[in-house]
Amino acid sequence: MSTTTTTAAGRVWFITGASRGLGRAFADAALAAGDRVAVAARSAGPLEELAAAHPGRVLPLTLDVTDRDAVFAAVDAATSHFGRLDIVVNNAGMLAMGMVEEFTEAEARAQLDVNFFGVLWVSQAVLPVLRRQGSGHLVQVSSIAALGGFPSTGLYSASKFALEGLTEALAAEAAGFGVKVSMIQPGGYWTDLYTAMRMTSPLDEYAPLRAELEKQFAEGSVDSDPTLAAAALLKLVDSEEPPLRLLLGDMVYDLAFDLARKRMDTWAGWEGVSRAAERAIAAPGSAAAEPTA
Repeated sequence: MSTTTTTAAGRVWFITGASRGLGRAFADAALAAGDRVAVAARSAGPLEELAAAHPGRVLPLTLDVTDRDAVFAAVDAATSHFGRLDIVVNNAGMLAMGMVEEFTEAEARAQLDVNFFGVLWVSQAVLPVLRRQGSGHLVQVSSIAALGGFPSTGLYSASKFALEGLTEALAAEAAGFGVKVSMIQPGGYWTDLYTAMRMTSPLDEYAPLRAELEKQFAEGSVDSDPTLAAAALLKLVDSEEPPLRLLLGDMVYDLAFDLARKRMDTWAGWEGVSRAAERAIAAPGSAAAEPTA
């Protein structure tokens, strides 16, 4: 039994970044399950092709998620067209690589505009719909980069850390309305994330570190088929009690536990300093804080 309402015509999905990669795999999986999908992306061509292949079941929407007004208009169009929204997948994202010192203000803001503010705008736009329905499932596509910061992915990690902090609070706020909220944390999949990524202008000072990173990746990436992530997503949205976070892949699963253990060891090693840094006192200026005669 699903956590979302299923009608004879199937559930209704709203997926951003749906023209390619994981987003397209998610849309294909939803359609294969008999559902209907509003697919949103900057590129209209692939969306129109998908709509033509599934008459009456796909609503193509050209959308730049950094445009808040456009996001609200797209959600309104999808809701008006299908009558409801059952599953929303915040998948649109981009990757900018470079050392933290190298980012210009424009490059830094562009990374956050898509990966954080785009997620925020979609979340704000769909929540009134899901709240009125008293049901629905919002799924945010996070990343292995949300588990930790790594050389050359600092701004990307920052955008995903911000997404996760936002989503954890959002999940608690939405729960009382019957709305489920989850994050998926994928490892490596064969998408165009890396081929379409943006690069900063390199500083000579980081040449040795870049050489070390290039050596680490010299053997090339061995990633997975996006259909595997789509299969996991279907299991997530079909669950009666979906988790807040779901790791996708062997590498990200093992890395999550390794990083958690290291953090716990560090916290334990500094426990004395941590506990000594807190000692409750009365509010300064209050009667309780005044010295007694």
